[in-house]
Amino acid sequence: MNRLFNTRRRFLQLSTASLLGLSASFALGSCNTKQTSGTSTTSTSASGIKTNVLRVGYQQAGDLVRVSGVLEKRLEPLGVKVEWLQFTQGPQLMEGMNVGRVDLGSVGNTPPIFAQAAGADIVYLVGRVPPVGRFYAFAVPPSSPIKDFKEIKGQKVVFQKGSGTHYFVLRALEEAGLKYSDIQPVSIPNVDAVSAFMQGKIPIWVGYDPALSIAEKQNKVRILRDSEGFDLPGGYYIGARKFSEENPQLLKIVIEEIQKIGKWADEHPKETAKLLVPETKLDLDIQEKVNSRSSFLGCPIDSERIKTQQRVIDYFYKERLLPKPLDIKEVLLTSEQYAAITPASVVSQR
Repeated sequence: MNRLFNTRRRFLQLSTASLLGLSASFALGSCNTKQTSGTSTTSTSASGIKTNVLRVGYQQAGDLVRVSGVLEKRLEPLGVKVEWLQFTQGPQLMEGMNVGRVDLGSVGNTPPIFAQAAGADIVYLVGRVPPVGRFYAFAVPPSSPIKDFKEIKGQKVVFQKGSGTHYFVLRALEEAGLKYSDIQPVSIPNVDAVSAFMQGKIPIWVGYDPALSIAEKQNKVRILRDSEGFDLPGGYYIGARKFSEENPQLLKIVIEEIQKIGKWADEHPKETAKLLVPETKLDLDIQEKVNSRSSFLGCPIDSERIKTQQRVIDYFYKERLLPKPLDIKEVLLTSEQYAAITPASVVSQR
């Protein structure tokens, strides 16, 4: 119990408070941007499945896989129950995995970095196609006296530290000739920050969809700099290492279903928006805009993606946001293990 408490405390220190001072060659193809209750050890009848409960973490903004019910339909005949656990954002989801509450979850590129730094026993399972266009943005109220991006120097800037937003913040500051130390970062989850921002309580907010699109529709936001033109990496499905190594066949089925519904969603944007609206509670036009800026497809953990993620890791260390250098290879499976869990539909995503 003490070890669990210490591990959890270290994760929180790295992903929140410490951030004030501080988220292999596998020939599988590359990933492109979009174009247009505890785990049981009871074995099921299928080989490569050593659990009868799959605990999946998802974020408050909603999850297409959960809404569609594709995992339940596929896994029920195998005797595997799916449990869904909701988290505010990626860092909170990774904390849940770190303390043993989650087997699998989808997060941005940054949360697994800080989870690794905190000693979480995780592995990258499959990538997600990067978002496009105005997915992230530095925003101010329409009446703000700040007119130029460089005027944020010395100001409080609100975003969720350790999330995918964090990397965008660093890149945007660098592009403008500013340093991380030039701003006063304040960590608030996106879903909480948007309400405070639209009430005029936050002067500078770095938001992302769907909250960003909501603020835009209500004309309560003026964009200083968005992510258009940045070569930002996509997110990942992350798994607890022990679970992932013990359940390769289960993971292959899960990833296959994620890819199937993702392909359908990218090919049927209007139908996808209608499917998600009851879950997200968004207006249909906002849901369609959100979907247009992202893809639901997965892509393999190949050599190119590994190098890209390592560059992100090194970038955070260069900015003194990590306590020590990290090697992504320490949180990867072997090439044989990736071959066992990666369906052909993901391998062909180039």
